[in-house]
Amino acid sequence: MQHRIIVIGAGYTGAIAAGRLAKRLHGEDVTLTLVNAEPDFVERVRMHQLAVGQDLKPRPFSEMFAGTGVELKLAKVTGVDVDRKTVAVIDANGAEELEYDSLVYALGSGWNSQGVPGTAEYAHEIAGRPGALRLRERLAGLGAGQPVVVVGGGLTGLEAATEIAEARPDLDVALAARGALGDWLSPKGRRHLRKVFDGLGITVHEHTAVTAVEADRVATADGTSVPAAVTVWTTGFAVHPIAKATALEVTGTGQIVVDETMRSVSHPDVYAIGDAAMVKGPGDKPLRMSCASGTPTAWQAADAIAARLTGRKLPNAPIRYFNQCISLGRKEGLIQYVTADDRAVGAALTGRFAALYKELICKGAAWGVANPTLGMPTRRHRVVRERAQAGSVVRESA
Repeated sequence: MQHRIIVIGAGYTGAIAAGRLAKRLHGEDVTLTLVNAEPDFVERVRMHQLAVGQDLKPRPFSEMFAGTGVELKLAKVTGVDVDRKTVAVIDANGAEELEYDSLVYALGSGWNSQGVPGTAEYAHEIAGRPGALRLRERLAGLGAGQPVVVVGGGLTGLEAATEIAEARPDLDVALAARGALGDWLSPKGRRHLRKVFDGLGITVHEHTAVTAVEADRVATADGTSVPAAVTVWTTGFAVHPIAKATALEVTGTGQIVVDETMRSVSHPDVYAIGDAAMVKGPGDKPLRMSCASGTPTAWQAADAIAARLTGRKLPNAPIRYFNQCISLGRKEGLIQYVTADDRAVGAALTGRFAALYKELICKGAAWGVANPTLGMPTRRHRVVRERAQAGSVVRESA
């Protein structure tokens, strides 16, 4: 019997985990199924570019996983039963259940409306390709002088506001942030950020909480309103709801609680990675939802699964941060260097070099999906089968 591994979700983390497992395990001993609703890899970190009309390089999974042993199943995941060890999916042929021995949960996250009235009806999001394409169409239809409001002062909001303002200097772009502009950055980082925003003509509404979104404006907590022909909502991410509907131990936000190997603390046959997992980093601080956090969790989970199946040593690679990379349009960028637990230090790289650095990071992230062991030589190991018998574990080599 082959050990059945199913990976659900093929974003950065799911695709990396599937490819890395294929490099680590012998094809005769396992089946590797990657379930995803779309046939190609989506560079989520570039959705703000897609939204303003830039075309992204196609990255079909059929080419990415050719000859690896990873089987792509084009289907939408509708449920997971961790007690029966099944995944419910629906595809062009209808609904079915897939059985697994090990599951890698990588369904990630989507936009978070924060429960603010009007967001679902009137706001646009760029947490995924469908939302970015809808925003792209809407922006293309705007005439000169029309107001666009980006709500959210985090990394996604900064990148969206600057990308739109650079691509469409004829629009009146504004950013609404709960705190001060870039208040988590170093003084150098904040100065550069404000300089870029001023140069692009972006109006900043600081210390502003948006309480409602309407068709042509957003309402704020102080009773004023800001005109908005288009509202772009970037106030954080919400994890996929399927995990919360299972018997898995999850946090209040629906993230799966895992140990240091990304293994579920309640169901050892399940591993969670990326935004779907509650992972503790340096200082026991939860990792933020990001590609920078997700990629090492995918490495960790894949290597841990392979180690446990082959009887080898478990990986022990602490996850830490080095910098925050922010694109500010195509010509400007900001690389904020940080401590291991993601707190800004004084050093920051700015300007054209920072933009080039960020572009290299984005290209490197996509390259890392297609090269999950980073080009290092690997050896596929044989699985050691385990079965419980009379209270003991008997191992037999496959």
